[in-house]
Amino acid sequence: MQIENFFPLGEGQSMSDQGTKSESITIQRKALKINLDKPKYGTFAEIGAGQEVARFFFQAGGANGTIAKSISAYDMAYSTAMYGECKRFVCEDRLNQMLDAEYDMLLKTIGPVRKQETTYFSFANTVAAKSYSYNRDFHGWLGIKFQRHPGAGASKINIHIRMLDDDRLSQAQALGIVGVNLIYAAFYHRDEPTEAIKSLAENLNNHKIEVDYVKFDGEGFEHIDNRILCLELVRNKLTNAVMFDPKLGVIQPAEALYKKSVLVQRGSFRPLTHVNIDMMENALAQFIQEDAVKGTEVFPLMEITLANLLANGDLNLQDFLARVDILMALGYSVLISNYVEFYRLNSYFANYTKNPIGIAMGIKNIRDIFQEEYYKDLEGGIMESFGKLFSKNVRLYVYPELSADGKTLIKIQNFKAPDALEHLFGFLLDRKHIVGIKGFNKDYLTIFSRDVLVMIGVGSTDWFNMVPPTVAKLICERGYFDWPKEAKQQVT
Repeated sequence: MQIENFFPLGEGQSMSDQGTKSESITIQRKALKINLDKPKYGTFAEIGAGQEVARFFFQAGGANGTIAKSISAYDMAYSTAMYGECKRFVCEDRLNQMLDAEYDMLLKTIGPVRKQETTYFSFANTVAAKSYSYNRDFHGWLGIKFQRHPGAGASKINIHIRMLDDDRLSQAQALGIVGVNLIYAAFYHRDEPTEAIKSLAENLNNHKIEVDYVKFDGEGFEHIDNRILCLELVRNKLTNAVMFDPKLGVIQPAEALYKKSVLVQRGSFRPLTHVNIDMMENALAQFIQEDAVKGTEVFPLMEITLANLLANGDLNLQDFLARVDILMALGYSVLISNYVEFYRLNSYFANYTKNPIGIAMGIKNIRDIFQEEYYKDLEGGIMESFGKLFSKNVRLYVYPELSADGKTLIKIQNFKAPDALEHLFGFLLDRKHIVGIKGFNKDYLTIFSRDVLVMIGVGSTDWFNMVPPTVAKLICERGYFDWPKEAKQQVT
């Protein structure tokens, strides 16, 4: 499956209307092209960081043909009077309030007097940038609500960014560039998903921006799966992780993890088996009993690394969606990350929550963690990685395995660390940074997802009792993981 299939051409639009590839187009030329595109006409509303996006359009020249209004509402009371009440001023709800209010006013005010060939749009952002009174967590929401062609219904693209530059002026410049890139992508790359995502980072040069959320919505975008677009953010290194929720779909990680205790299990989930559920449920039962966890909201999370998704070479979107669909059908939120090393995963969570973090894993993962060669790129080697991984709020919950001959149960208590690290392992065990998972089902220890995958591929039904009933039903009904079409009729 090609990702381009999720972006059909808009009504009345030809391939030539999509614009040229924009790798060499400067930010000034992008703004000028939009200004000189006569049908495009709209408003800019920016909160928290000045008129950083609109500024590029004014400086490019010809803005009078594009901008009906440009405003910046710094005062919270004034902003509330314009857009309504909101729990927070820098969140997607506020962004949507701004977009809806400005777009509706634009159509009501200008629509009756403009030419019929006008294509209307409203751009908005709400940003927490560095200032004299604010010096942490620099981030913002940017969005554009627009018509794909004159007279069309509204389409919308929202993104969330984190600004990683150190000074206020650099953040402002980066914000303006990303805003122009977003508007340009909406008009000229909306039917080229890979180009739309890539173009968000163009012209940033040395500016440090992370885009960890994107959502296409409205007319012309009905068939787009925003999970695929978020995966593209990770693949194009615009962010290191994106997150999906079974009820809300794509979610912004910082908002999802804020002040929560997190229990995460990493896996291929190809497919998810009884082992994965047994590991998570028993680890969760122990995690919620920890003194530091009691009284906090716990967020169970299943994680798949990009490296795992690319393990067989090219990214298979059908395979990706099958894994995510199954996890979400069982009620789990899903994290797709670019963090191969567990210590980097822990550091990621630590950016958003100070509450305890639990990581559920198997004995194989512990073996990998205690291999010194994995840390040769770190100046401090394995000791530096352990210092980052085993912080005071982190605990590893380890699921047992059977030995190769199936005769010995290997638990964390009888795990043999490399000789040079035996004392370090013992220290972590004594301090309960590493604990064994209790209550596991020994019958599940002979189940391996790789064996299940082979059975699915040949149409055997022997795997039915190796996965939860919901998983078997989804695989058979939807033909996931190459379940043969002719075998579907065998499922009741």
